[in-house]
Amino acid sequence: MLMLLFYVGKDLYAIESSRVVEVIPRVALRKVHHVPEYVAGLFNYRSKIVPVIDLCHLIRGTSSRFCLSTRIIMVSYPHQDYGQQYLGLVAERITETLNKPETAFVDSGIRVKEAPYLGGILMDEKGIIQRIHLEQLFTDVQNTYLLTGGEGFINELSRN
Repeated sequence: MLMLLFYVGKDLYAIESSRVVEVIPRVALRKVHHVPEYVAGLFNYRSKIVPVIDLCHLIRGTSSRFCLSTRIIMVSYPHQDYGQQYLGLVAERITETLNKPETAFVDSGIRVKEAPYLGGILMDEKGIIQRIHLEQLFTDVQNTYLLTGGEGFINELSRN
């Protein structure tokens, strides 16, 4: 399984590349008020309004740094009623991939109720790498109405 690697502070994480549409430079985002702090904002991605989550803020509680390697990972999300949805994920030092079998990720034995998207870990010459389960992240994001749903505010913003 090909994984895209990124950092949150000094910690290394990976997401499955099959959901990655592209990695783009960090762009100016429109701030959205009254949403969780980890929501970096919205931007126009190929004529669609797309929410962007700051993974550094989501995981560590502090915003990602503005560096050349701080990028937006565009991931796709199939929605049963609205077709293909997109979500931007801001992360630091997005410069590498890793190809490991899914079985290489093992359970850490720690469950964090507030972060069910944190998956298994693996040891590599780069250090400990933790997997982010995008499906769980999509569920969490959809529950805050960032992805289009019956009550999604992206549709509302598009109309205004």
